Amino acid sequence: MATQKFKIRQLHRAIAPIMLLPILLTLITGSVYQALDTQGKGEEFGWLLALHKGHFGPLNLEIVYPYLNGLGLLILAITGVSMWSQIRQRPSERV
Repeated sequence: MATQKFKIRQLHRAIAPIMLLPILLTLITGSVYQALDTQGKGEEFGWLLALHKGHFGPLNLEIVYPYLNGLGLLILAITGVSMWSQIRQRPSERV
């Protein structure tokens, strides 16, 4: 059981730094574009929407970018909840 906990923690620790940039990029570009679009300026900032979708100049990841973001978030959520539930299960051991 201890090795299982260690593997989950290792997986979470490995994926978290990799997913930080894409998640922040998606969050910031989506929020800023939405705010600009509600002001009627969305057409001027199409490049922001392209970044949000995964089009990074010559590197176009629009087809896989949302799936990679989603898969990374799903793995982080599952491993995070798993680690959290392991801590929550043993409050009597801390006394």
